[in-house]
Amino acid sequence: MTLEGALAALNAAADVQKGVEMATYHKVSRAYLGVANPQLDAFAKDWRSDMDVEARVALAGGLWQTDIHEARVLAAKLLTQARLRPSDASAWAMIKGWVPEFDAWAIADHACIAGQKRLVWDPARLAEIEHWHRSEHMWTRRAALVITLPWTKQNFPKAQDLEIRDRVLGWAASYVEDHTWFIQKAVAWWLRELSKHDPDQVRAFLDAHGAAMKPFAVTEAARKLPPSQES
Repeated sequence: MTLEGALAALNAAADVQKGVEMATYHKVSRAYLGVANPQLDAFAKDWRSDMDVEARVALAGGLWQTDIHEARVLAAKLLTQARLRPSDASAWAMIKGWVPEFDAWAIADHACIAGQKRLVWDPARLAEIEHWHRSEHMWTRRAALVITLPWTKQNFPKAQDLEIRDRVLGWAASYVEDHTWFIQKAVAWWLRELSKHDPDQVRAFLDAHGAAMKPFAVTEAARKLPPSQES
């Protein structure tokens, strides 16, 4: 699949009215074609099956550069796969390179989902994104939490996983006085997911930092907490 062919397929699936509605919803100035997410999933699945990793990375890079909403989402979907053989280094480098350009949650989340796969594949890469939580770019700070969400979800975490949880919770703790809605929401999201697997750690975080958080974020973080066993 070439870039030209991919754009032709996206334009053929476009819905002008839906594109207008999406532009209003996302509130970021870029082109919106109105292509539904299931259609993007189908494109990604079909094209991935016929392309090696380097070809996919090249196509993803071209799609991203168009700055079309659906093209950027599709770029991320092309790189969302648990295993990228023989090497995933170029895909990981591309995903990291996108982060400074994040400016909207939907594109950022799809790119972070692709990045989650690469981090889980090689957790040592966490050192490469450590600086994100200190970035002046709000979307980069948010990405540090979204891309590490897999470590909220293990039922049987290993020692390394527990160390990563503690590390990311340290990042989250540095965010609690930043009352930007998207940052507070990201902290709450991380804690809410973790509460399903380690409620005591979430309670401890909220006890230590909840007073500094926005009330809506505390409520959201605690929404899935089971009843406390303390009498």
